[in-house]
Amino acid sequence: MVLLHPEQIQFPDTNRCNRDGLLAIGGDLSVPRLLLAYRSGIFPWTDEPITWWSPHPRAIFDLQTYQPPRRLADKMKKRPFELTFDRDFASVIQNCSKPAPGRETTWISPAFIAAYTALHRAGHAHSVEAWKEGKLVGGVYGVCIGGFFAGESMFHRETDASKIALTHLLFRLRDAGFQLFDTQVLSPLTERLGAFEIPRADYLQRLAAATALRVEFPRE
Repeated sequence: MVLLHPEQIQFPDTNRCNRDGLLAIGGDLSVPRLLLAYRSGIFPWTDEPITWWSPHPRAIFDLQTYQPPRRLADKMKKRPFELTFDRDFASVIQNCSKPAPGRETTWISPAFIAAYTALHRAGHAHSVEAWKEGKLVGGVYGVCIGGFFAGESMFHRETDASKIALTHLLFRLRDAGFQLFDTQVLSPLTERLGAFEIPRADYLQRLAAATALRVEFPRE
């Protein structure tokens, strides 16, 4: 683990991570630093202090082979929600920051909201929204660089709303030519949806290839 001085821009090599994936402490959450972090296979997890992580193994969805669970696919055919892109990023990240059953606390602090909102304004953070009868009932947001997307968090107020928003995003990214969807650390939910782990070295190779692509985030 390395202590970053405020003027230090470059991150240390990810091989210097500790067993849990913690690489460095310090720095800031500016747009340039966040973009450098994601391009390097690193992401922040706390803001007091700011901590930077690159876990091994790394969890991803395979965009080329992804298929949702059958029950979810059947529900999607009924089109229970209106799905949009970047219509209300602010509400999505605010809802992701709120406690929910099974998630009494989140890492999404006001500092994180401000940082990722700045990334959104810079064109590198995006959201997918699920609407029902005009109300926002679910969504997901994350970071986009080239043909790479890092899923950060999601929320739901209606059953399966976040899962359907995520699945819709995965399909649309595949259609747009994206090559890598990062979900960082495997959870029981993402594993049920089809995420799996790969070695950090493999992830970094995929990341370099994906971020070099010239593709655009999907639009409505």
